[in-house]
Amino acid sequence: MNEKKSKNYNITLIPGDGVGPEIIEATQSVLEASGIKFNWDIQDAGLNIFEKIGDVLPKSTINSIERNKIALKGPTATPLKTGHRSVNVALRKKFDTYAGIRPYKIYPGVQTRYQDVDLVVLRENLEGLYSGVEFEEGRKRTQELIELAAKDNFFIRKDSSISLKIVSRFASKRVFNFAFKYAKENNRKKITVIHKANILKYSDGLFLEVAQEVAKKYPEIEFEDQLIDSLSMNLVRNPEKYDILVCPNLYGDIISDLCAGLVGGLGVCPGANIGDEYAIFEPVHGAMQKYEGLNKTNPTAAILSGVMMLKFLKEFEAAEKIERAISQVIREKKAVTYDIKKESSVGTKEMSGAIIKKIV
Repeated sequence: MNEKKSKNYNITLIPGDGVGPEIIEATQSVLEASGIKFNWDIQDAGLNIFEKIGDVLPKSTINSIERNKIALKGPTATPLKTGHRSVNVALRKKFDTYAGIRPYKIYPGVQTRYQDVDLVVLRENLEGLYSGVEFEEGRKRTQELIELAAKDNFFIRKDSSISLKIVSRFASKRVFNFAFKYAKENNRKKITVIHKANILKYSDGLFLEVAQEVAKKYPEIEFEDQLIDSLSMNLVRNPEKYDILVCPNLYGDIISDLCAGLVGGLGVCPGANIGDEYAIFEPVHGAMQKYEGLNKTNPTAAILSGVMMLKFLKEFEAAEKIERAISQVIREKKAVTYDIKKESSVGTKEMSGAIIKKIV
């Protein structure tokens, strides 16, 4: 173990926009307090760098991730009405990080109506409606699609815009293989595939079909499927019945926020985007630019994203120490931010400092 702890990990570090630099600085301090050594390769992405060079994702940042294979990222903002795709979507496409992982767990001390929630939303990251393949009203290609649909007796109004929902067997198979392996490695017992195959028979139907095929290879893991609408109701009623939810892209994005509500808000929700070669870790919440520089934002989601990174690096002891420290600080509610305790709250630096003091 001592020999392993002496290794230095090369990590691309992207502070991001808004509150990103503050919570990423806090996360650096906590991760370093665990005893693990890092070589931080600090790079830019998002709105701030766009305003300087006209690019949300500089080549230097891409090169850094290509070298290091792993990135820890703060939230980024997307410039409006410029035609630029969000940094997150661009990174997922560029580095083929097809599995979006968002764990949701209740930490006693965080205000919530629920108990015993401990589930994971695992989202196919690159296809579905969220992939953004769209055809604008009035364009020639849009009219061609409308005419093509009419030949199959589908009526689409001529003044329509069209979005395509893309589901491939290839992408579905690899995300379900990833999901079942993740379940085994993390001692998860059940996978629920989310779909609307009763209506979307070909797209969601293919997603479900592939899930059923892959599930046969893992008889030790319980498997079920559920319609997205009934899932939404049942998550609110009985969230403790779920373990891993595997979703097409857009469903996963929406259900993620629902699950954040179950555990007390986005401030305690980490995330990761993982592929076969690259992994990028980041909090689920946005840049919250109105709080920039105010030392106010809860750093927990970013720090827990760092914990996910440590587990990915197989530094399980350090990950456990940090998560235990976070849990203690939240449970005591003496040094927590305003979203956890309204009165006598502390700032980002003070909360991360309290977490560091608990790391043993």
